[in-house]
Amino acid sequence: MQIAKKGMAKKAIFERLTEFRENDIKWQEGRTYGYVFDPGKATMEVGKAAYNEFLSENGLDFTVFRSLLRLERELAAFVASHLRGDSQVVGNFTSGGTESIILAVKAARDCYREKRPDITVPEMILPATAHAAFHKAAHYLGVKAVTVSVDPQSFRADVQKTKSAITGRSIMIVGSAPSYAHGVVDPIADLAALAQENDLWMHTDACMGGFLLPYLRRLGQQVPDFDFTVPGVTSISVDLHKYAYTPKGASLILYRNKALRRHQIYACSRWIGYTIVNNAVQSSRSGGPMAAAWAVLNYVGDEGYLEIARKKLAAVKKITDGIDRIDGLRLLTRPDMCLISFTSDEVNVFYIIDEMNQRGWYIQPSLSFDNSPAHIHLSVSASNVGWEEELLENLAECVHIARSLPDGELTGLIKGNLKGVDLSAISDTEIMGLLAAAGVTDGALPSRMADINGALDALPAQVRERVLTAFVNDMFSQP
Repeated sequence: MQIAKKGMAKKAIFERLTEFRENDIKWQEGRTYGYVFDPGKATMEVGKAAYNEFLSENGLDFTVFRSLLRLERELAAFVASHLRGDSQVVGNFTSGGTESIILAVKAARDCYREKRPDITVPEMILPATAHAAFHKAAHYLGVKAVTVSVDPQSFRADVQKTKSAITGRSIMIVGSAPSYAHGVVDPIADLAALAQENDLWMHTDACMGGFLLPYLRRLGQQVPDFDFTVPGVTSISVDLHKYAYTPKGASLILYRNKALRRHQIYACSRWIGYTIVNNAVQSSRSGGPMAAAWAVLNYVGDEGYLEIARKKLAAVKKITDGIDRIDGLRLLTRPDMCLISFTSDEVNVFYIIDEMNQRGWYIQPSLSFDNSPAHIHLSVSASNVGWEEELLENLAECVHIARSLPDGELTGLIKGNLKGVDLSAISDTEIMGLLAAAGVTDGALPSRMADINGALDALPAQVRERVLTAFVNDMFSQP
């Protein structure tokens, strides 16, 4: 393909762009439980207007674009106060939770390069529920991720197992508030005490909903302390583009003081060109997301967020109580946040998901790992409020239908013919052959994904990663 030889008309451009979206999920309908956090038309319009107003401003040089410096400082101050930090807490705006997490790991790594230069391969201790972004950070930054199992009933981090994982190479402990998978808050205070005892960096990952936890506490929910009131908490990552409902990508990484944040900053003058100094991973970055985040936070306001939290709390209770009443389903745990995970010991959950998706819902599959079984995940957003009864009615119908559906051919092949076979050396060509047998060709996925998800679930995690890498590498080919 080539760029248009003559400029396309504006009308034709937007017609084509609309055409490109034909097969996207219809998140505007309120039946999507993930990916898009819809605050409603009025709030979205405010965010988009502010985004466009600052679209061309460049965060590369905050001495030139002083507006962005002011926006970033005010956003960090807003959230530092919200998470009960004192005047010494500092932070920076990032493109999302992954960037915030990468920066926290970099800061910890570089801090301990100074404190403990004898550690050549630093280790960070992660509960099995810690977000995949920590593993990505470990991969990028040369830090070893040490994963420990969580409690099999509550799915919270296990403090004793974390303690047993500490070695002379440990630099960092991570806890979630809440965890993405199960929506529960780890025992941050106990983990932070452990970090203090062993002179380790303690990071609270509050990206997935930590912004709303203080509002849930104000509504009477029992929310364990996870913020800067906890002695030993060194840094906190918190997204705004999830449950603060700002446009993507908007996140913050906060540190207890400037001395800790210093290790995050990157400067380079060893080239012929302008001096580089970055307070985040990106160099050039649009001011749009930052302005949009500032605008939405101030437009919704403290009382607005409290009301959003109130409505979502009621919706989550209605959904979790309803799941308890559906024969064949069970909650993995009662969530602390607006994130629900449930499974079945009788029915293939991937077939339930397919049936629900056929009815216009989007609910997310989660593969088994460690002591958490394959399950269904719901991220309950403001736009999902009001759909609880229809969701539960459809869910009960889909469980009934899924009972009679057998495993697919690919899943049967993985569980049967390939059982005991070493798949670690499987080639990309062989992987694509298996996927083609399941209807995956030219980067296109079938409308029903149960067989593919079932096959992935039957594979070891390392082999799943090989399969996904081969698929994505093939998907992003020239059209």
